[in-house]
Amino acid sequence: MKRGFRQSLAVLAGLSLVLTAAGCGNAGNGGDGNANTSEKPANANAAQNQGEKEKTKLVYWTYQRHDAEYIKQKIQQFNETNEANIEVEMTMMAENYPQSLDLAFTSDQAPDVFATQRPAEFYAKGYFEPLNGYLTDELKSKFGSFLREGSNKFEDNVISLPNVGNTIRLVYNVDMFEKAGLQPPKSLDEMVAAAKKITEIGKPDGIYGWSLPYKSPSSALDRSAAKIAEMNGFHRSGFDFKTAKYDFSGWKPIIEAFRQMSADGSVLPGSESLDMDPMRAQFAEGKIGMYISYSTEAGVYNTQFPPKIRWDATLVPTIDGGEAKGAIDPAASAWLSMSSESKHKEAAWTFMSYMYQDEIMRGYHESGLGISVLPHILEGAKEPSTPGIQNFLPTEYDAAWPVEPQGIVPEGKTWQEQFTRYILGGGNLDETIGELNASYNAALDKAVAGGAVTVTPDPSFDPAALRK
Repeated sequence: MKRGFRQSLAVLAGLSLVLTAAGCGNAGNGGDGNANTSEKPANANAAQNQGEKEKTKLVYWTYQRHDAEYIKQKIQQFNETNEANIEVEMTMMAENYPQSLDLAFTSDQAPDVFATQRPAEFYAKGYFEPLNGYLTDELKSKFGSFLREGSNKFEDNVISLPNVGNTIRLVYNVDMFEKAGLQPPKSLDEMVAAAKKITEIGKPDGIYGWSLPYKSPSSALDRSAAKIAEMNGFHRSGFDFKTAKYDFSGWKPIIEAFRQMSADGSVLPGSESLDMDPMRAQFAEGKIGMYISYSTEAGVYNTQFPPKIRWDATLVPTIDGGEAKGAIDPAASAWLSMSSESKHKEAAWTFMSYMYQDEIMRGYHESGLGISVLPHILEGAKEPSTPGIQNFLPTEYDAAWPVEPQGIVPEGKTWQEQFTRYILGGGNLDETIGELNASYNAALDKAVAGGAVTVTPDPSFDPAALRK
């Protein structure tokens, strides 16, 4: 059985990009795996060779491409300077990161440290080593207010510390908006109309008004429809804190707008088969008028896909163009986690402590790779200079929401899958919403009855008050 898993993992590894900061040096090595050591004293070479035999090797997995060069440099510095004789190898998984983690843990090939994803699901699977025993008083003071049950803490077990949050904005092609005589949309109707007009003008050149990476419904809608919902006072999960029930009814005009853009032919052809990076490449080429995504886009277009167009970002629209009834959660909850299966946990924590240093995290923010929401990082930090980052910087419309019930998995399709099917193919939206409300509340009731979660209605909950 394990041999089969290893063979499958090898196939997945073939889809990944391995950025090896390991081999870039141990303590005293110049940082180049091909470094010429002839200039070093003989005794230094002997000591290095001895050290290599005793080196503790750690494997770090990540799915974040936009910050790869920055993190690679920091890992290289760690490998060259740490006094614990630890060497870290960084592996970037190109696609299917959660599935790759599942396979790695099942086949006894889990990384020692990995970028956190799906915290509730992976906590239930036992992938995380609790960090409680490693946290110093200083770290508790810095991060304590950002440790939230159901977010980066489960059953009081801390599974990760935050680095940055991700603001969400509507990203748009300035050139096409100017050519079409348009301003960035403030309402859903304006968004639909803008997508249609850009398509009418740009279609002869293969330019369309709208796109999302619909190949993955969760990737497409978690970054867009769910965030418009939050701006309009509805939690991204569909959970209503006032009633302690799921209710997607308020999402109807949002999903209808997405459907209308599809029905109008305003969506880039092939979007249903696009992952995020190929879609970004199309935007950089000038083929997409607008889409909605995270503040990481600034780093992406600075390092991965140099754009051939002028682009900018603005707040996502409200339903009617009026004042927002909520705020978008920047989700500053998790960054690095330690594997429960690591055979080198002390070494893993040494590496994690290094990565959570103020200097590294402040540099991450200043480089425009992510937006920090941590006071001790923002204090004294320079404003990021990355082109395009300015309109991603936090405003009053970026604020944390309470944590919704965790681990609620409905029978049948998820809301992302159901809504994407409707957006691309049509159907009866009222029936779809009714089915989702029924399936999610059935799953919630089952979880409550089994003692997995506890929910309490809060009739006074006001999403607009999150901004105060």
